[in-house]
Amino acid sequence: MIELLANSLVPIFVGLIFGYAAGLRKVVDNRAVKTLVSFLMTFALPCYLFVTMAGTPRQLLWDQAKPALAFAIVYLALFVASYYASRHLLKDTAANSAVLALTLGFPNAAAVGIPLLLAVYGPRASVTVAVALAVGAITITPFTLAILESGTSAERTLSHAARIRASLRSAIKNPVFWAPLLGVVIAVVQFHMPVYVEKGLTILGAATEGTALFVTGLIVSAQRFTLHWSAACAVLAKNVIQPALCLAVMFPLAIPLEQTRYVVLLSAIPCGFFGILFGEGFNATPEVASSSLIASTVLGIFTLAGWIVFLDHLH
Repeated sequence: MIELLANSLVPIFVGLIFGYAAGLRKVVDNRAVKTLVSFLMTFALPCYLFVTMAGTPRQLLWDQAKPALAFAIVYLALFVASYYASRHLLKDTAANSAVLALTLGFPNAAAVGIPLLLAVYGPRASVTVAVALAVGAITITPFTLAILESGTSAERTLSHAARIRASLRSAIKNPVFWAPLLGVVIAVVQFHMPVYVEKGLTILGAATEGTALFVTGLIVSAQRFTLHWSAACAVLAKNVIQPALCLAVMFPLAIPLEQTRYVVLLSAIPCGFFGILFGEGFNATPEVASSSLIASTVLGIFTLAGWIVFLDHLH
């Protein structure tokens, strides 16, 4: 078990440390990560999602329906709870609350999920990772963008429903949204892509985990950290409560034990960086979100190890 934990967790945190050190020492500008993020979100990650979904047998895709529902429930639950707590307990703005809610609600599956589940459970878990990313991209991400955009001068004249529709249209245009859906269609109709096309997309998709780990380290190196009870509660909610809630949701859905392990471990992954990135474009950079991102990532090596051991003994 110790060897498994070392082989699955150490490589992930090595990648994060490289990104963090590069940003801290200004080898790479940690305030100007737009180009790297654009490559990740427009090319690498969509290619990974598309190839994974397109190469999945139809029956296995159908088997992902319940895990997708579980992801949607736990993402939305923590998103709504975090947003409400930020607005009513911390008395923060709607934009800052949305950034915090997405930071906590959407695990960093792009950076950590892919290498972690491949190391612990093997290639058979890759489709569940893709499902986790796709569900986050089509559920809580558009809500966050709608809230952020509602505070801009151009959007204030629109009704709330119109702002939601505009945000959804924007989300649909994003390759992270439509690439996995297109992959599902390819799998369902059993269309066989030319080998050279599949290999080309696979090469781009293979850059996802390394780029995402490095970018996460870069972003963390640029954030402020304040030790505060709100950040401590946020980390507890993300690293412990969300996967526990996920486990509670899985049993009524009668999901097989193997898939239960995949979904719960993905839910236990530390905070994602999408909220911070989106917030910077709208001048919404709550310190509790940046502090939670840092603390959740650092403590993740211990909480993830604990969840891996727990799930291994789950029968």
